[in-house]
Amino acid sequence: MTTESRQSAIWTHPTKMLVVLGIAAALLAALYWDGLVNLYEVWTDPDREEYSHGILIPMISLFLIWQLKNRFEKLKYDGSWLGVGLVFAGVVLLLLGEFATIYIIVQYGFLFALAGLALSLVGTRGFLWLIIPLVYLSFMVPLPQFLYNNLSSKLQLISSELGVAVIRAFGITVFLEGNVIDLGVYQLQVVEACNGLRYLFPLASFAFLAAYLYHAPMWKRVVLFLSSVPITIIMNSFRIGMIGVMVEHWGIGQAEGFKHFFEGWVIFMACIGLLLAEIWLLNKIGNKRPFAEVFGLDFPEKTPADVERLPRTVPKPVYASIVIMVVALAGMSVVTQRPQAHPERVSLESFPLEFGDWRGQPLELEQHFITVLDFTDYTMASFRRLGDPEIVQFYAAYYEEQRTKGNAAHSPRSCIPGGGWQITSLTREDIEIPGRDQPLTVNRLQIEKDRSKQLVYYYFKQRERELASEYAVKWYLFQDSLTRNRSDGALVRFVTPVNQSAPDWSAADERLAELAKEVVPKLDEYVPD
Repeated sequence: MTTESRQSAIWTHPTKMLVVLGIAAALLAALYWDGLVNLYEVWTDPDREEYSHGILIPMISLFLIWQLKNRFEKLKYDGSWLGVGLVFAGVVLLLLGEFATIYIIVQYGFLFALAGLALSLVGTRGFLWLIIPLVYLSFMVPLPQFLYNNLSSKLQLISSELGVAVIRAFGITVFLEGNVIDLGVYQLQVVEACNGLRYLFPLASFAFLAAYLYHAPMWKRVVLFLSSVPITIIMNSFRIGMIGVMVEHWGIGQAEGFKHFFEGWVIFMACIGLLLAEIWLLNKIGNKRPFAEVFGLDFPEKTPADVERLPRTVPKPVYASIVIMVVALAGMSVVTQRPQAHPERVSLESFPLEFGDWRGQPLELEQHFITVLDFTDYTMASFRRLGDPEIVQFYAAYYEEQRTKGNAAHSPRSCIPGGGWQITSLTREDIEIPGRDQPLTVNRLQIEKDRSKQLVYYYFKQRERELASEYAVKWYLFQDSLTRNRSDGALVRFVTPVNQSAPDWSAADERLAELAKEVVPKLDEYVPD
């Protein structure tokens, strides 16, 4: 009988192992500190309530690991060199996230490095026990902004349609245009805050936990987890519908109070109740067992006082992982502290306001936008072509350095929904610029808000490249930071209103393209190659 299987002996952590693990934990925290601080800021941000549950995820994950105490006491810890590979992958993600200025990449790099350390310590057998607690940590990381925006807009439309169905079920005549619910006397707009994500994210994390604790066949667990999506949509739509019903009978004043009451814990707890009811129903299918046996918390047994205690040794992969993190920490310090190259350029404050038949009036951003955007230099003006009553708003923001996470050109695709606008169409458009062999490719967005419509063109001028893809921007930012010691660049945007009653998108396209042909060549002086 081996020492691993002897019931009268357990493995313990000697002082040397605890010191080594403490060093590894300190290195991990030092490497990913900025990303972890950003996570905490997201969790505690009152404007991002959909992630407020994130602060509980690490504690729950630790509890799930503690449940495995009796198993790990019987495991020697042989380590695995595959864990070193995961730590290295986490460091690569850290490097990419730092230079691409994307927190979420740094945060997923942390999860990879943490999983790698665990694998390099406990080995493949113990790592299999830890997979669920480690995967559960992914629920604390926010979605990429572009994915969040796409999901939000789709859920807004679905919730609006189902909410209207609830209102009509009460015999009330109602019309729906986009996300605007028209009750005749009153109009309700299903804004981004009503997309249901503030219920979906915490409910999905709870459903995942419940599925893990549910002692049942795998198909039942999968059904339980996936059901969190329709439950959220249905309950959120019901809330919207009931707001409409109360507004119809008791006036618009009911919207605020009722909405705030219903969009909090009442709806979320109702969703939890539906999940528990679903477990009860699933338990009626197949082998029927008492509810307490199939769904409950298991606590580890107390270790006997007279058991033989065997000291563990630190597996070699752990030392290799520590070496990788030490090298990464030293390398990051050297690379990130290098002075950036700053090419000579003309300030955007002197950008001209006359181009052919176009005349512009300067505009100024409010100070809180300037603080949030954190650019080096910008210009914004309202242009009008002679004989054309419609305007085109031109905006360009230059960033001398884009190597601090959060201090980079902000994509309109992410910012526009935050202003209450809905992106109804997203395509690419090629503009033939005089004197150039290749057309300029821009992102073309049709956006709507309160029945107002606008057409947006935007692209990124990053060093000598003019890019429409946000992914390409981040890649070249990473590449140029390493190879050319440059991270400067600019966002360029054109916006024009579109007639609400009879939208003429082709005329709006023509306006934006004509101004772009005049303005784009001039930008080379202000945003250097």
